[in-house]
Amino acid sequence: MITRRRGIVVVACAILAFALAFGLQRLTSGGVPIPTAAASSVLTSVPPGVGRSTVGLPDHDLTPGAINAAATQDDLRTTVCKPGWAKSVRPPAVYTSALKIAQILEYGYADRDPSHYQEDHLVPLELGGAPRDHRNLWPEPNTATLADGTMIGSKDKDALENVLHAKVCAGRLALTDAQRMIAADWISAWEAAGRP
Repeated sequence: MITRRRGIVVVACAILAFALAFGLQRLTSGGVPIPTAAASSVLTSVPPGVGRSTVGLPDHDLTPGAINAAATQDDLRTTVCKPGWAKSVRPPAVYTSALKIAQILEYGYADRDPSHYQEDHLVPLELGGAPRDHRNLWPEPNTATLADGTMIGSKDKDALENVLHAKVCAGRLALTDAQRMIAADWISAWEAAGRP
């Protein structure tokens, strides 16, 4: 009985691996690279003494970020600033849950418990991030500790996303600048914003 169950689990894992291997490109496409022009002065105005850290950040070789070509500065009112728009483009949980498991392995995390991560859009949907592009999704640790002992994580990134979204929709920050800031180093952007 136990051997049969193990066999079923092995077959199920093999089917999942096969589906991921052959379907990943089709399922995870649709985004475009983030524009490479220099970000606004907001990104460069990080407070003195604040250094770049890799703790809590994605591996930029695996997750450089990608944006939704349908969301531009010219159509903010019908895309990112329209109530409910992010929800309308959000991929289903079954998709992000499967991708999270695959990416935890790809990232080589020692802790492989999926409940310790949130499959997060590096450039959030609220700022025109690509919904399904694997270059814009990563298994973000729920918590991480910065060099100064500050505990940060997905909730802090969410707070930054809300601040940047409000600035974009109020016309105080260009959409592409917000996208570059969060994709380049969301922790530095969070610190520059006063750790919202």
